[in-house]
Amino acid sequence: MRMGLDKDTASARISRYESESMAISLESLFELALALDVPPAYLLASSPAMANAILALGEHNEAQQVRLAEVLEKLSELPPKKRNGLIEQLSHLIKE
Repeated sequence: MRMGLDKDTASARISRYESESMAISLESLFELALALDVPPAYLLASSPAMANAILALGEHNEAQQVRLAEVLEKLSELPPKKRNGLIEQLSHLIKE
């Protein structure tokens, strides 16, 4: 395994992280993210939707990430009715 652990040790350690019986160090978190080829923030996401958003954002270069983050921030500041309408419009555009 890329973290320098044999398969059985790595499996047991990840199981303890998942069950929260053992805390992961920041260094190990970054090593695990590298081994899984995901951004470290993905491993800390509080929901599947957040994790998916992190992965999607990570597929773009830094300039595009900044722009997408700006758009998301502005979208989240809109009144709910207007925000939901724009999200619906975008959803329809993406499906086409």
